[in-house]
Amino acid sequence: MNKIAAFFKLKERNTTFKQECIGGMVTFLAMAYIVFVNPNILAMTGMPKEALISVTCIAAIFGTLLVGLWANVPFAMAPGMGLNAMFAFTLVLGKGMSWQDALGVVFLSGVFFTIISLFGVRHKIVDAIPKDLQLAIGCGVGLFIAFIGLKQIGLVVAHPQTLVGLGKFSPAVVIGLATLLLTVVLEMYRIKGSILIGIIFGSILGFAFDPAIGALPSTIVAMPPSILPLFGQLNIVAVLHLSFASAIFSFLFVSLFDSIGTAIACSYEANLVTKKGKMPHLKKVLEADGIAAMASGILGTSNTVTFLESAAGIANGAKTGLSAVVVALFFGLALFFSPIITLVPVYATAPALILVGIFMSKHLSKINFSELHIAVPAFLTVILMPLTYSISNGIAYGFSSYILLALLSRKTKEVSPFMWGVGVFSILSLCIEQMG
Repeated sequence: MNKIAAFFKLKERNTTFKQECIGGMVTFLAMAYIVFVNPNILAMTGMPKEALISVTCIAAIFGTLLVGLWANVPFAMAPGMGLNAMFAFTLVLGKGMSWQDALGVVFLSGVFFTIISLFGVRHKIVDAIPKDLQLAIGCGVGLFIAFIGLKQIGLVVAHPQTLVGLGKFSPAVVIGLATLLLTVVLEMYRIKGSILIGIIFGSILGFAFDPAIGALPSTIVAMPPSILPLFGQLNIVAVLHLSFASAIFSFLFVSLFDSIGTAIACSYEANLVTKKGKMPHLKKVLEADGIAAMASGILGTSNTVTFLESAAGIANGAKTGLSAVVVALFFGLALFFSPIITLVPVYATAPALILVGIFMSKHLSKINFSELHIAVPAFLTVILMPLTYSISNGIAYGFSSYILLALLSRKTKEVSPFMWGVGVFSILSLCIEQMG
């Protein structure tokens, strides 16, 4: 016990073994929904859901242990919301890419992620992009995720004349809305694990009232499903082509903003910031993020990122990497509950997408819509993600319009050299895609 305390510096950070365990448990409860949601989303691409359950847990275990043991921070990692939607709906279902090629995109984005982290240029890249566009990317991803959730419930359906319409009440719609209402109420009262409770509630209603689900499994606990159908199936050679550059670039940028924003927010919450505003652990956190993303591609899932839900554990006393180890142990236990996880209906996990989308969209009010040369790129970024079912389209049109309007409004001094390069690249990638 003394060696553990010394390794994680429990005394220096004024914490205890018990406090770290409680914090780790709370973090896991706050983010455990990903074990249900991630397989449901990625299975739509044709990937085997049973294997995805194991891969999701293993990716979370690897990333969380890496950041906990290496950087000694109370952060947890798992396949990220938004990136899994981008993988499934933008690359595979949208662009017709095979899921093997999409895993190659995940791996290469992780490679570039790690390289720029090792050379310490990630902050320079983020600082070069206007704050309004950074906020627009996060909000756009939020709207996109929420739109997917509404579609999975059945509240939003296709319409031949208006493209989309309002779905009629069915068991899926009613159960999905009831689950969303319960989850929101639990969140309002700050009940720990509210999203997980909502998924369990929706699943119970589904088992009780939806005949399409089928019979309950004969056992709840079983050996984890094999990951062999997904492990090592990534196709790296196929994506080493100019036509895949936009997809890799988009994955890199979304994970870039996600990771840095989350790491900084959680660092302040855990009092890991010096009086001069420095975060000495941040470089290791970001490097771990990149390595975990590469591992995700090899394992067979979308990018692993630092979860903002780590803040829930931090608020309950977690201050060191020991809490991350506790989170990883809980994900290890989740591996053995695949029989029940497999049967969780999509409309039980869809409310989690809607709520996460709401959380991600909360910064819309911070975007400067009074200046058109900022408002138009930001608006295009936000609106085109859900309407074109593509995060990369939103980013490309946002960046392209930003540099074009900067030229036309003679505000070129506001544009950094890096943004000029990104904007030109975005225009070229759009032209290449539109010309096939």
